[in-house]
Amino acid sequence: MTGNLTAKTPQLLLNLLTFQAGWFACVLGAAHGRPLFGVLTVAAIAVIWLIAAPRPLALAQLLALSALVGFCWDSWLSVFGLVSYPPGPLTPFAPLWIVAMWLLLATTLHLSMRWLQERWLWAAALGAVAAPLSYLAGARLGALNLLQVQPALLAQSLGWALLLPALLRLARRLNV
Repeated sequence: MTGNLTAKTPQLLLNLLTFQAGWFACVLGAAHGRPLFGVLTVAAIAVIWLIAAPRPLALAQLLALSALVGFCWDSWLSVFGLVSYPPGPLTPFAPLWIVAMWLLLATTLHLSMRWLQERWLWAAALGAVAAPLSYLAGARLGALNLLQVQPALLAQSLGWALLLPALLRLARRLNV
């Protein structure tokens, strides 16, 4: 097990680094009125991971389904007045850059977060803590507004406690 992890360490680190680069590109691009910058960055990252994937069609399915889940979730938060995004073509629904971030998250589900695929409680705990912090950071950087901060963070926490394990299960089921 340790040898296998060591052999994949560069790939896991690259996966984490590309995720962080994509996250910053999306958030800072949106905050500075250039959301397309983040979307294009995530598209490039997704193409890299699709090319590197042993099962690119399975990964493409995971990316598409994650983006759909993300569009629905973030649109729900926006429609119910918990989160607002800068006006755009999809207002009041989730903007393209936030959907791209869900696609970006999907690039980690089979690599750097693979260890969580059978650890549902850990995945739920990570989702419940990390997602609200991520949205709070995005708000502080100016990419979005948490209209009702405490209810928005609570909704994120509860939602992501379910969403992250579900997406990890999907990644496992697709055998990406």
